[in-house]
Amino acid sequence: MSFRIRVLVLVTLVAVTAVGATAWIVLRQASQQIADSETADRAVIDQVTSELLQYGQTHGTWEGVAGLVSDLGVSTGQRIHLATESGEVVSDTDTLQGVTARKLGTSVTLVDPRPKIELAEVREPFVATDKAVSSYRAGVRFAACMYRAGYNILKIDGALGVPTFQARDGDPAVLKDCYARSAESPRENEFDQRRIAACKEPEVAGEALPICLSQAFTDLISEVAPKPLRVTLGFAGEPRTPLSPAPILAAAAGVAILAFAGTALLSRRVLRPIGSLTEAARRLGRGDLTSRVAVVGSDEVAELGRTFNRMADSLQRGEERQRRLVADVAHELRTPLANLRGYLEALKDGVIEPDPDLFTSLHEEAVLQQRIVNDLQDLALAEAGTLAYHRTVIDMAEVLETTRAAHHAVAESAGVRLMVASPGPAQVHADPDRLRQVLGNLVTNALRATSAGGSVTLSTTVDGTAVVLRVADTGTGIAPASLPHVFDRFWRADSARGRRTGGSGLGLSIARQIVTDHGGTITVASQLGVGTTFTITLPALRT
Repeated sequence: MSFRIRVLVLVTLVAVTAVGATAWIVLRQASQQIADSETADRAVIDQVTSELLQYGQTHGTWEGVAGLVSDLGVSTGQRIHLATESGEVVSDTDTLQGVTARKLGTSVTLVDPRPKIELAEVREPFVATDKAVSSYRAGVRFAACMYRAGYNILKIDGALGVPTFQARDGDPAVLKDCYARSAESPRENEFDQRRIAACKEPEVAGEALPICLSQAFTDLISEVAPKPLRVTLGFAGEPRTPLSPAPILAAAAGVAILAFAGTALLSRRVLRPIGSLTEAARRLGRGDLTSRVAVVGSDEVAELGRTFNRMADSLQRGEERQRRLVADVAHELRTPLANLRGYLEALKDGVIEPDPDLFTSLHEEAVLQQRIVNDLQDLALAEAGTLAYHRTVIDMAEVLETTRAAHHAVAESAGVRLMVASPGPAQVHADPDRLRQVLGNLVTNALRATSAGGSVTLSTTVDGTAVVLRVADTGTGIAPASLPHVFDRFWRADSARGRRTGGSGLGLSIARQIVTDHGGTITVASQLGVGTTFTITLPALRT
C-alpha cells in the first residue's frame, strides 16, 4: 500500500473518531444545558427601541449612535445590532467590543424616527404639507449641524405632529452657519411642489387625499431624516449554561491516545529506512561512492531509496567518466608530445638534419595537438553552459548549402557525391556558426566512412513545430554495440584509426552539446554495410 494512502487512512480514522466524539458530546449536552436565548425580554426591547428612537428624533442623524449602543449593551447585557433596511450595518456591540460578530438572533424591531404628519381637519392640506416638509427638513439639517459641532438640541413637538428644533446653547457663529446650511434650495422647493401636486389628481380624493399627502411628506423628508433601522437583540445559539468539561476531556484523551499510537507505528515504518538513508548519505559524503541502501516495498519511502541509489550510481559514473577523461587526455597527448620532444631533441643534438618535410610533419603534429586542446576547451565551455552563442534567424536550407559548398572539394577528391535535399525554407533561431560546426563534424565523419562511389546527403524538413536535419551516408556503418558510445569523448567507430585519419574523437560530443544548448536533440541510426544517419531536431521559428 502507498505510504500516502497509509497516512490518509490514519488521518481519516483520527478525524472520524474526533467528529464522532464531538457529535456525542453535543447530543449529550444539548438536551440538558443548551437553550434558545435568541428572544430578548420585552422590557429590554422597549428600553432599547425607546432610547434609539429618541436619539434619532433629537439629533437628526445616526452619527455618534455607537456610544449609546455601547451603553445599552452594557446596561442590558444584550448583543445589539443596528442596520438599515438595505442591510448596511450602522453599529454592533460585538464590533464595538472587538470580538468576532456572532450569528444574529431572531428578535428584530424597526425603529423609524421619521414623524407622521396629521392632516385631519386641516383646511388647506396642500399648503400645510408643503410647510411641514420645509420646516422639518430645515429643522433636521439644523439639528444635525449643531450636533456635529458638539452642541445640544431641544426637540419640540410641533403642529401636525411635525417636531421643531431649537439650540439650547451655542456659539453665534456656529448658529449662523448651521442656520445657513439648513436653508432649502429653490430646486428642492420646486421638487416639493411637483410631488405634493401629484396628490391633486382627480382620482385622489376623499380618504385617499390624507394618505397621499402623508406618503408625499414621508418621501420628501426621507432624504434628510435619519433612516429607519432594524434593531436585532441577542444572538443565535447562546447557551444559558456552560458545557461540562468532563466528556470533552475524555474524548480529547481518546483522540490523543489514538493519534499517539498511530504516530508511533507510522514513525517506526518511516524512520527506519530514513535512518539507513542518512547513514548511506554520510558514507557518500565521505567519498564512498559504492554506498547504497536496501529497498523494500513500493511506497514513497522505497521510491526515495531507489532515487538515492540512482543518484549514487550517477555520481559513481560521473567519477568514472572524469577518470576516463583524464586518462584519455593523457593518452591522446602523451605519445605525440613524446614524438615532438624526441624530434626536437634529435635536431638539437644534430642526430638528424632539418629539412622541409620534417618541419612540415612537426607543424602538422602541433596543429593536431592544438585542435585537441581547442576541442576540449569548446566541450568544457559547452558543458558548463558558458559557450558563447550569437543567435539570429537563419534558414537551415541555406546552412546546408553552405556546408555542402565547404566540403565539396574534399568529397569530389574522395569520389563521394555530396548532395543537399531541401524542399523549402526551414527557419530557426540559432547561432549559424555553431550549427555549421555541428554539420561540418557530421559531414567530415560521413566522408571518412564512405568509399568512392558512395554518397552523403544533407536534408531538411519541417515537421510541425520542429525543423529536422539529417546527414545520411552510404558508408561502412556502425556496429549496434557501438551506437550507445557514439557521442562519448574520444570514441572512434574504427579503433584502428589514428588521430590523423580519425579526428580527435571529440567532434560528436561537441555537436551533441551545441544541439542541446539550442533546445534540440541529436540521434543516430546505423546499419553495418548500409550506412549511417544522424538526425538533428531543432525548434522551428514561431511566426
